Amino acid sequence: MAAVTDEDPTAAGFNGLKEPKATLESSWYIDPAHYQRELATIWRRNWVYLCRADSFAPGPSFRSFMLGDQPVLVVRDRDDQLRAFFNTCRHRGSTLCAAAEGRLPGGHITCPYHAWSYRPDGTLAKIPSVRPAGYLDASRLSLYPIALQLWRGFVYVRLEGAAADADAHFNGNRELFGHWPLEQLVVARTLTKRLACNWKVFWENYNECLHCPGVHPSLSSLVPIYRRGIMEPRDDPQWRTHEGSNDPLYAGGLRAGAETWSLDGKPVGQGFPLLSAEERRLGYHYMTSLPSHYLVLHVDHVRSSRLLPLGPEAMELEIQWLFPPETLADPTVDIARACDFSAQVMSEDGAVCELTQRGLHSAPHRQGWLLPEDYDVYRFQQWVRAQLG
Repeated sequence: MAAVTDEDPTAAGFNGLKEPKATLESSWYIDPAHYQRELATIWRRNWVYLCRADSFAPGPSFRSFMLGDQPVLVVRDRDDQLRAFFNTCRHRGSTLCAAAEGRLPGGHITCPYHAWSYRPDGTLAKIPSVRPAGYLDASRLSLYPIALQLWRGFVYVRLEGAAADADAHFNGNRELFGHWPLEQLVVARTLTKRLACNWKVFWENYNECLHCPGVHPSLSSLVPIYRRGIMEPRDDPQWRTHEGSNDPLYAGGLRAGAETWSLDGKPVGQGFPLLSAEERRLGYHYMTSLPSHYLVLHVDHVRSSRLLPLGPEAMELEIQWLFPPETLADPTVDIARACDFSAQVMSEDGAVCELTQRGLHSAPHRQGWLLPEDYDVYRFQQWVRAQLG
């Protein structure tokens, strides 16, 4: 995650906070009024990931979502063009598509209340009324548009603000991940969970590994550096002592003999042939797009995780496992070895996030304090502060 202030906790080679930093206020994870403020300033003004482009039914079709308290409709026309609108009829505000997904009969979006009909481009097609000619100007009654951007097979929307490039919302250099054919991958499994925690609690857990030795024993066995409660070699103040070491306990990467995140560390299928030796050695690479999405890229599959806020103390987590079509076409391949492993890791994360949410209700606990290893938690919290102005 890129730093968002001039104060860089990874300066001078050591990835750690140089002095104690206070956390966000506990009320920011609980208070309904503050939650509404975050919906307005964070979730409506940033690119938010919704779905894969290939998840729509054949032909003219739709998918509907709730982005916080805002109803969103994504439509695909006969030419596979995707467009997004607020899921609201221009007549009296009815929801247009109540189902989560489906086909568009006749290729039009038709309101179930009074049958106003819209073309896939959002323009008004028909009003079934006895109104006199010229009573309403149809050209001014198109659906409310939402900016949409397709990034390598992933569909992002932005409800408000200038439609800046969604690619810029990813951390790091996106060209570094060009060896993964993301747009060609196929979703093989989807797991959707409701978590009883604020969305920020989940991101904070994602941004540190202090919890890994106690919460993720299997993952810490697969990734030895996680057993030390750190994510990167330079998270250790004494990192120079082991500089140049190939031991994954100090250099990162997977344990000896392991190649991917799976129950036995063995890859599922043939994997991605264009990966470099270093990409294979590390075995896991993260791409983060705040506030809604991150990817974990392995040598044989990619895991996509999407967050959507459901309230000040609830969120939806959607996890999808993507594989090359050749892997899924091979009847001898067992994708469960990879999916089951990370599903267990995510279940462990969800449990401690819910523990944190309950603890934040403690009356005397107004704020916490960050340790040096929490440097990425601090950067995330600084990002939140900056977004709120």
